[in-house]
Amino acid sequence: MAKMTTQYQCQQCATTLNKWAGQCPECKGWNCIEEIRPVTTSHANRGNWTEHKTTTDVVTLNDVPDNVTARFSSQIDELDRVLGGGMVHGSVVLLGGDPGIGKSTILLQCLTLVSQQLDTLYVTGEESLQQVNLRAKRLGLPRDKLQLLSSTCVEEIIAHAINLKPTVIVIDSIQTVYTDSLQSAPGSISQIRESTAVLVRLAKQHNIAIFLVGHVTKEGQLAGPRVLEHMVDTVLYFEGDSSTRYRVIRAVKNRFGAVNEIGIFAMTDEGLKTVSNPSAIFLSTHEKPVAGSIIMVSREGTRPILVEIQSLVTESHLGNPRRISVGLEANRLAMLLAVLQRHGGIPLYDQDVFINAVGGVRISETGADLAVILAILSSYRDKPVSNRLLVFGEVGLSGEIRPVPNGEERLKEASKHGFETAIIPAANKPRKDIYKNMKLISVSHLEDTLDVF
Repeated sequence: MAKMTTQYQCQQCATTLNKWAGQCPECKGWNCIEEIRPVTTSHANRGNWTEHKTTTDVVTLNDVPDNVTARFSSQIDELDRVLGGGMVHGSVVLLGGDPGIGKSTILLQCLTLVSQQLDTLYVTGEESLQQVNLRAKRLGLPRDKLQLLSSTCVEEIIAHAINLKPTVIVIDSIQTVYTDSLQSAPGSISQIRESTAVLVRLAKQHNIAIFLVGHVTKEGQLAGPRVLEHMVDTVLYFEGDSSTRYRVIRAVKNRFGAVNEIGIFAMTDEGLKTVSNPSAIFLSTHEKPVAGSIIMVSREGTRPILVEIQSLVTESHLGNPRRISVGLEANRLAMLLAVLQRHGGIPLYDQDVFINAVGGVRISETGADLAVILAILSSYRDKPVSNRLLVFGEVGLSGEIRPVPNGEERLKEASKHGFETAIIPAANKPRKDIYKNMKLISVSHLEDTLDVF
């Protein structure tokens, strides 16, 4: 006879326990253990794997049909770019971001535009239908064809979806949705995981594209179980400060396209608008050259973007000088300062060093190393640098200047914006002199760069 086994789970770290406890033994959280759905075990069938009836056949990879993934546009160019060329039928996209960053706004814009051609369904669990209507009216969006549903029960949502057969569904947000099969409160780990699993099955079985809005924690990670990111097809993060105008959507996982692709938007009175020339928003317009400012070309996905790196070096009156980096990795800044002291002969052990990437952009590639070093040196020597100078390159621990991917595309972007001089790695120098209006200075070691600078 099958035996019903009761299990308990921590709502903070998802640790499974056989009995209730006041404190989780893993994360040490208090009053976070809740009972989960009983697991049925059968001693008679345990280990009888050979008697299991198979419902699928094993095929070779060559026998799988080469079907091209069918896509349709979201009617927002930058969102299509991040998704890999458009939305995919049957895909599940998880969009996370801070409160007030614009998650609901951009999805409402997307659905109102798509609804003019396809059937859509917007499920709101946090706001009332009147609030959604007022936002759409304020943004001047078409409201005649978008279907709205105010519900948090996943079974009710699925029943309406099967009846309406929409092409796209937005769930705002997944933390408010619950399933009747569990007794835990909405927003708990078990509810989020089970509700997402049911919605994923709906998307795959009925070929519906689903957007899930997710909250983030204070650390900037998606709230809920980590397995949630593995269940969906695409994970997007909405980045930016709600007090500033510009927003960035970054893809960190995409089964239907490239990762680390970004879409750039500007928040206006009419909602989020795409930025056609993203390089312009990351460059400061100085009337004359200033010390500590260097322009570099960052590679974000398939697109090169000009970014201004600013540095401030000032004498420190602390026993431990400060090393603060905004938009760049702090550990890499400490490494570059050590390389500058060892191979450039410039000690900064008594100086506070501040680094900032203008515009709130986050740079994770190593192509900004040389620009960071020259920006620090420019501020330390109080030596202004020309606004028409471009720098990119990776700096190794031995002081060598290493090449970066897609060097010619970076130079083309700089040439298009009228830059006159570029300091680049020697391995990135084009074999043919195709940039007549730009002087290319190739360097292979940090000492050569300091001599030129």
